[in-house]
Amino acid sequence: MILSLRRAKVTDAAAAGEICYQAFKTIAEAHGFPPDCPSAEVGTVLLAGFLSHEQIFAVVAEVDGRIIGSNFLDERNAVSGVGPITIDPALQNDGAGHALMQAVMRRSQERGFPGIRLVQAGYHNRSLALYLKLGFQVREPLVCLQGRAAGKSTAGYPVRPATTQDLEACNRLCLRVHGHERSGELADAITQGTARVVERSGRVTGYATSIAYFGHAVAETNDDLKALIGAAESFPGPGFLAPTRNTELVRGCLSEGLRIVHTMTLMTIGLYNSPAGAWLPSIIY
Repeated sequence: MILSLRRAKVTDAAAAGEICYQAFKTIAEAHGFPPDCPSAEVGTVLLAGFLSHEQIFAVVAEVDGRIIGSNFLDERNAVSGVGPITIDPALQNDGAGHALMQAVMRRSQERGFPGIRLVQAGYHNRSLALYLKLGFQVREPLVCLQGRAAGKSTAGYPVRPATTQDLEACNRLCLRVHGHERSGELADAITQGTARVVERSGRVTGYATSIAYFGHAVAETNDDLKALIGAAESFPGPGFLAPTRNTELVRGCLSEGLRIVHTMTLMTIGLYNSPAGAWLPSIIY
């Protein structure tokens, strides 16, 4: 097998989306879990959005001119984020995954990012082994939570749509909690109308790009974060992620009727600061 890599194009979305669906379906069902990507159509739409974004780097792997895998690097923020990486199930374990990871890691280094992050499915031992061999460190165990959203308000913690005027306050909060901003993602979420902020005493004390698989949230306290979760009308995708070690938050979600779908692992290379506040990661990091 002669493997080659090239920069991905928007026209690759259908082929890459089909592989994305088949790859996630195969590995999840082999372990008795629901797939993250429910159909080839969803995979195509998802990857088409990434491929058309100017700040997301995309690469595909080919054999004999046929796409057999893809990988992405989110370059919107101070720290780069990897994924989704997917390989044709018939050709997994033949080196494509390693090559695709090296491609985005090289890209991140060339662009001068101080760190790279990703989130790995807890049941997928092979990907864990690959990332460890590539130099990633395990930072946080995560749970994916799903269930009926309450869509309720919390007294003393009003939640409202975020605007561009909130960017500065939200970026300061993220910097305080994580040591870096995620301003690119937040700006996109505000434009898309999914971002929310929570306030106390007239000041922003937390924000969420969305309470969803591809959304992240940052807050001063668990109560601020719970207000954001409680106000959500749905949890798009497989659910939302939470750090397992925040027992108070996870226990509170479970007491509201949410369930744990599966576990995941946040992994990093380079810059990483232990969070100093309440937070939810996205599937990117």
